[in-house]
Amino acid sequence: MRRLAPGAWAGLLAPVLGGAIVGVVLAVAEPGLRLYAAGSPALLAGIAGLLGAAVMAGVLGARRRADRAATVASAAALEEAAASAARDRLRFLARLDHELKNPLTAIRAGLANFEQASALRAGAADGDDGAAGDEGSTALASVSAQADRITRLVSDLRKLADLETQPIETVPVDLPSLLREVADAVGDIPAASQRTIRVTVPQAPWPLPLIEGDRDLLFVAVQNLAGNAIKFSAPGDTVEIRASEDGEELLIEVADTGIGIPADEIDQVWDELARGRAARSLPGTGIGLALVRVITARHGGRVAIRSRQGQGTVVSLWLPLHASSAAAPGVAGPRQRDDSLGAAVA
Repeated sequence: MRRLAPGAWAGLLAPVLGGAIVGVVLAVAEPGLRLYAAGSPALLAGIAGLLGAAVMAGVLGARRRADRAATVASAAALEEAAASAARDRLRFLARLDHELKNPLTAIRAGLANFEQASALRAGAADGDDGAAGDEGSTALASVSAQADRITRLVSDLRKLADLETQPIETVPVDLPSLLREVADAVGDIPAASQRTIRVTVPQAPWPLPLIEGDRDLLFVAVQNLAGNAIKFSAPGDTVEIRASEDGEELLIEVADTGIGIPADEIDQVWDELARGRAARSLPGTGIGLALVRVITARHGGRVAIRSRQGQGTVVSLWLPLHASSAAAPGVAGPRQRDDSLGAAVA
């Protein structure tokens, strides 16, 4: 036997309650009215139905208004919580930058002075045992490398925080030209000479339209992805930088035949400071993919990553097309990049 929902019970009981109310009214009414009602059961049933419908409509209306108010309040609370979390995160990044900048400057200055003093002592004591001096130089180089890494990390975190809040410049961008420029730039990486780097963009039946965006930031995003593809691949592997139209969006993909990403790490790769097991022995700050994600989001786009361990990785960026992107190619050629943006490869 099926059970009725609470709302269904209310719908059944409402006419009964309406009829009871009508009965009470008739019990105290004039005899003539009682006689008329007794001789007209259809009228009584109709009045009861109307009263029941009115009661039910009132109950349902009140419930809907309460549900709408609860939904609006819940959505507003979630939105405020997300905004508050974003503000807290940006404050943390700004505070981290402020707190670490001065100590790092002092450490680097001290290391520079120590290196100079060590060089002077080594020159004055040529007859001493060189083993201790070599050990000290190795330790000093290790400390200096770690100081450099922390400096880059703080700088990249500051860039990330600025990107999320500062306005970006928007101009028509010739994407094929930008991708070829990225390929030239990453070609200067020493390991790139042992990889095959390809740029693939459609030429038929028509070239890619221009896209509205900040050319410097888009360059940094694709350069980070291409740099990662080179770093996490081996000599003889292939790196492809490609673009195509995908409905109302432009799709940029950077693919490689490298080591791939373990399945349990895929969900974390876009987070700040995320460094997988394969990356821990390689240089980097763990900011590169987070930077790519933020740059893409600032352009109204989205990101995704697919990977198979031991086979390779594909990182995809979708950027929306705008009405003005139908302008003739070549309107916005390459311009001088702001090198302060850097390339925070993960």
